[in-house]
Amino acid sequence: MMSLDSITLYLVATMVAALLGAMMVFFGRQENSPALKWWGTAYLLGAASVALWTATGDKLGPHLYLALNAVGFVACGMVWNAARVFHGRKPNWPGLVLGALAWIATVTLLDPAASMLRMIIGAGIVSVYAALTASELWVERRKSLQRRWPAFVAPVMHGCVLMLPILLGGFLRPNDAGFSHSVWVTVFAVELVLYAVGTVFVIFMLVSERTVTAHRTAASTDPLTGMLNRRGFSEACARMIEREAKGGRPVTVMIFDIDHFKSINDRFGHPAGDEMLKLFSTVVVNNLRLSDLSGRIGGEEFAALLPCALEEGVLVAERVREAFETSGVVVDEGPVDTTVSIGVAGGPAGTELEVLLASADTALYQAKRGGRNRVEAAEELPLSLENWRRQSAARIGVPKAESKTQPATA
Repeated sequence: MMSLDSITLYLVATMVAALLGAMMVFFGRQENSPALKWWGTAYLLGAASVALWTATGDKLGPHLYLALNAVGFVACGMVWNAARVFHGRKPNWPGLVLGALAWIATVTLLDPAASMLRMIIGAGIVSVYAALTASELWVERRKSLQRRWPAFVAPVMHGCVLMLPILLGGFLRPNDAGFSHSVWVTVFAVELVLYAVGTVFVIFMLVSERTVTAHRTAASTDPLTGMLNRRGFSEACARMIEREAKGGRPVTVMIFDIDHFKSINDRFGHPAGDEMLKLFSTVVVNNLRLSDLSGRIGGEEFAALLPCALEEGVLVAERVREAFETSGVVVDEGPVDTTVSIGVAGGPAGTELEVLLASADTALYQAKRGGRNRVEAAEELPLSLENWRRQSAARIGVPKAESKTQPATA
């Protein structure tokens, strides 16, 4: 009865694994996810191997039996490689087949009567692959993915279940009838079902989490320049201002506006304007520190937040202006002027972003009126945003250059 129950459990486990594998391959194709395809194919191979082994036993002959077991070990290697592919790493092709080769060598070299030793080596190979999978997921853990601990625990538990009877040895075997008549056959069958279902749940949790993260990143990123868009910039700045306020450190904001951008679009076309925007974004990123924030907040308007005093911010702004001016852009029609006007405003710890942007915008307006291609620092912060808005409304009729012009891909 124990043997029949075990066979039934193994067949149920293989059917569940095959169904889950087919589902992962399907969704892998739908979502163009190589990792899901790897996982799904591994499940299908493993299910087919275990199902044939359970249904036929020794009827296949020694060579087919050996090949069938080797396929199962390749499936274990594919699960490990799926974790590598999921994190953007290349598959480890030697490692994929190393377990199968080790098993073939074991069966070929060992005495056919040493069934327990073969079982120990086979369980050890599967446990090694489980440990490698867990290690891959553990090494790649990130602050934004702290909930992935089940992905690490599942393969560790799988390896422990396989190795436990081996480590305890004869204490858990009431007789020497062999492993096939041990209670652990049933335990392994139950664990295989739980592992198959649990692992697929974890896999889809990881894939879903990555998809959500990708959508969140896309929602806060400008597709043309790769910089933060207005929304992403505002959210990142709020976090930085809060962090700097705890340390009592000042912050500085600068607004960049490419000079005569509308004329660039009119003379050379919107594609040339887009290239100009990408060039300027590169100049900004290359001249800021890793701790600084920058983003594209409008058509040809960019902004940056620096954790520093106003004086240091002015020096950085001047460095950006000089670097952009000397870019030396030349098209078929001739050289293109690459100049930018910059407004800079600083404030004490805890100053709101909108207040800093309002003051920097006023300084930018002064830079435009002063002849462009210059850096202007705000003398003081506005008393209130409402007053600043009224002052801005009073400027209507006085051109602020082309700050609201939208390029083709904006």
